[in-house]
Amino acid sequence: MKQLISFIMLMKIKIVSMIFYRYDIGWPDKMKTLKWKEVKLIVFMNHTSLYEFLFLGFLPVHFLWRLSRKMVAPAADKTLNRPIVGFFFRLFMPGVVSITRKRDDTWTKFLSKLHPDSIIVIAPEGRMKRKTGLDLEGNKMSVKSGITDLLAGLQHGEMVLAYSGGLHHVQVPGEGLPRLFKTLKMNLETFDIAAYKEKFIGVVGSEDWKQQITDDLQHRLETKVPSGN
Repeated sequence: MKQLISFIMLMKIKIVSMIFYRYDIGWPDKMKTLKWKEVKLIVFMNHTSLYEFLFLGFLPVHFLWRLSRKMVAPAADKTLNRPIVGFFFRLFMPGVVSITRKRDDTWTKFLSKLHPDSIIVIAPEGRMKRKTGLDLEGNKMSVKSGITDLLAGLQHGEMVLAYSGGLHHVQVPGEGLPRLFKTLKMNLETFDIAAYKEKFIGVVGSEDWKQQITDDLQHRLETKVPSGN
């Protein structure tokens, strides 16, 4: 029942998003298709707003059905503890797991929720970019190492790197309702997970291997995000 409710909610979000927003999606190799059935990991880069669920509008219906049944995603306890926002997120994402921003037992709990058929969705920066281009505490946005734990445990499937163009033109965190009739930009890259992992030198899961991946994703975050809105 939870999965059915989640799918209905995802479809409602998709329909509303398609009515009120336009999409400018940079597809891999200019092909407007992905191997959706093989996607195991979605890495959402350039996290700027709690309204990023609006990007669901360009996803195919069959993939939304898979997400409703198999998605597992970490979310900040600060967000999920909000009465309205937390309820809404849990409603359309029954696989969401509350975590802190520390490497503590909440991250271990999230990892324990993963199964071979899970579709993992993660924002590896771990916090939102503000209008200044920095996080809430004035620090540079950077990729955290948690993403490497996920890659170390995945043996096959496709990884999608989704680079958001940012949604501050739609809604700035803490500043009222979202603006309608805007264009949402995103660039996509896709990788075979096994092949991507083999690009890096060293033992899978070692600190050196993890650092290489973190550096690679940081470089992509800084160079692949769509410009302007």
